[in-house]
Amino acid sequence: MQIKDLFIKNKEEFKSGDKGAEETLRPEIDDRIWAKCNGCNKALYEKMLMNNLKVCPLCSYHFRLTPKERIDFTFDEGTFTEFDYDDIDTVNPLDFPGYREKIEANRKATGGKDAVVCGIGEIGGYKTAACIMNSFFIMGSMGYYVGEAITRTIEYATKNKLPIVIFTTSGGARMQEGIVSLMQMAKISGALEKHSQKGLLYITVITNPTTGGVTASFASLGDIIIAEKGALIGFAGKRVIEQTIKQKLPKDFQTAEFACEHGFVDLISERKDLKENIRKILMMHKTEGTK
Repeated sequence: MQIKDLFIKNKEEFKSGDKGAEETLRPEIDDRIWAKCNGCNKALYEKMLMNNLKVCPLCSYHFRLTPKERIDFTFDEGTFTEFDYDDIDTVNPLDFPGYREKIEANRKATGGKDAVVCGIGEIGGYKTAACIMNSFFIMGSMGYYVGEAITRTIEYATKNKLPIVIFTTSGGARMQEGIVSLMQMAKISGALEKHSQKGLLYITVITNPTTGGVTASFASLGDIIIAEKGALIGFAGKRVIEQTIKQKLPKDFQTAEFACEHGFVDLISERKDLKENIRKILMMHKTEGTK
């Protein structure tokens, strides 16, 4: 055999259009090591991204967070205690085909029971109740479980004279539960009104994306509304609105920045500043139960 023979490809082994050959030659990228930024389309080292609170160092795109990541980044270490709502379960009032299987698949994938984690913790030493929605669980959609868990947490905060911080990220009401999902909007809003009547603080932190029935209810009711930089905030989709009103909407329509300019949001916050911004607000509104 001559040396040049070592560099001759076997044409029988790699035929044109051979799917197996394409898969063999395609480089494998471990998504545990690299992440693609949806803002600038650059590949980012996962460890570097985590060290930067999952914000792209090149374009400042804010990646979505799991509830655990949100808790780790925002609450004082070791202070967050999750409420165990074992008596609440997801309902399927319409016997929607495949819904129960979808719930189980999402539970397995996320490790959560539904699209929200609720509990109590400290931010900068100030005690607060909190609800953290999970966009990785059926896009953070709101059904009976989410509505009941958030309502009970608000009621706990009211009883114990605590502020509450709700981190929203949601595609809206969960269609598989029909009217049951829609009634959660009113139920949560009613609980927040009772909380407000006691002179207690409610902070909304709107994160990407927050849409539909969540935007139309408790995401809009905060005494102070903070939004993470670049977050999508809206009710109906942009194209649906344009088709309805027969007008072209601004390019930045439904962004956190647009909402802030038009008075819907009080503060735009970079993720690195979010904990300190919340701490300052809690400090200015502290009650006997907070510290």
